[in-house]
Amino acid sequence: MDSTASTPEQATANTLLFRAGGILYGCDISVIQEIIPLRPATRLPGAPAYARGLINVRGVIVTVLDLGVKLDPSRAPAAKGSILLVRYRERFVGVAVDAVVDVRRLEIDHGNTAGDASQDRGIIAGTVAVDESALPVLDLNVLIRQVLLS
Repeated sequence: MDSTASTPEQATANTLLFRAGGILYGCDISVIQEIIPLRPATRLPGAPAYARGLINVRGVIVTVLDLGVKLDPSRAPAAKGSILLVRYRERFVGVAVDAVVDVRRLEIDHGNTAGDASQDRGIIAGTVAVDESALPVLDLNVLIRQVLLS
């Protein structure tokens, strides 16, 4: 441990566990407005591969991002799974994942993001210990902001 590093900040939160690209992740469930089944989306011409397209959710047009493809561009888009609806500023954005696994109240270590390839993109908020493994906790608002600004 670095001698200049402070004690990692920890917080307990209800954490949604889900799979994307074959990897188990977590996120703070409070950012999720709703979870719906994966459905076909209308592709946007010229959009990056991770932008699945647009869907209509009860009269609201929602942009859907494929998290597995965003994190690993060589991966094929998810064929089945769920869409996590996240309220980002004044609109909803969908994040497609392979599977929703569980919701657990877990200690999130906000100081432990070392060694994760996604850290460079700033979307890792910390880690949680699940079944003796350290899983990355994603900040979906940061992910969405990066995608919408790119």
